[in-house]
Amino acid sequence: MEQLIEKAGVLIEALPYIQDFRNSVVVVKFGGSAMEDPACTHGVLRDIVFMECAGMKPVIVHGGGKAISARLAAAGIPTRFINGLRYTCEKTIRVVDEVLHQEVNADLVKTMNELNGKATPVSGKNVLRAERVRSTDAATGEPVDLGFVGQVVNVDTEQLRWVIARGEVPVITPLGTDMDGQVYNINADMAACEIAAQLRARKLVFLSDVPGVLRDPKDESSLISTIRADQVDALIGEKVISGGMIPKIRSAVAALRAGTGKVHMIDGRLQHSLLLEIFTHRGIGTQIVPE
Repeated sequence: MEQLIEKAGVLIEALPYIQDFRNSVVVVKFGGSAMEDPACTHGVLRDIVFMECAGMKPVIVHGGGKAISARLAAAGIPTRFINGLRYTCEKTIRVVDEVLHQEVNADLVKTMNELNGKATPVSGKNVLRAERVRSTDAATGEPVDLGFVGQVVNVDTEQLRWVIARGEVPVITPLGTDMDGQVYNINADMAACEIAAQLRARKLVFLSDVPGVLRDPKDESSLISTIRADQVDALIGEKVISGGMIPKIRSAVAALRAGTGKVHMIDGRLQHSLLLEIFTHRGIGTQIVPE
């Protein structure tokens, strides 16, 4: 009986959050090594089905870097990263397109629907307008060619809202096209930030293989639970936020300033981390909030 009462207590704790977030759009970016473990993927998608049943409007944006690298290696196409972005030649963009749509996206949609969710595949090529990314060499300042790597300049929110209004969960590939129909490979973190910004999502959640922002990267107990947007530059200056985390956090701040309510960074490998962050008093990761 005590166990049953404890379960009821958990539900009661979640009740005000369920009421508050009912009908709210929540963008979930799923990637990193957390996505490579089938049990972890199954658990995250089950949590998203729970969110859907609780009345929230989840939108999934996924990565697929490991699967892409494996397919490129099998095809004898070298993998090269420049400033944290995958150099994408004509051969590479074809592999990226195929793997993201036919393998990663298809598996996520299939698994979620087996859990009685209402996932539907959405190609980024149909909803994300992109332009070529321009980059420079950090040492020389000279322009660097990244190939067909893009950044989002517009999101077809009307099409996404149409899918959401049908009670379905869009599962979006991080690809986009320009006005001429050229396909571009887009960093999934950046795509998720722009989608959240233009949808004015209530929350943007990054699920990866780190617990959040750590003041000391070697000490998980140094987790920073809350960061205000106006504190980000100082944390970058202190090198608390560094490397590939910098563009992610800066894009998250841009999403906040465009109308996204909060950004959460949590460890997707932790069982039910998504539900713990959204539906409990304390949460378990780092939240980034407006100034």
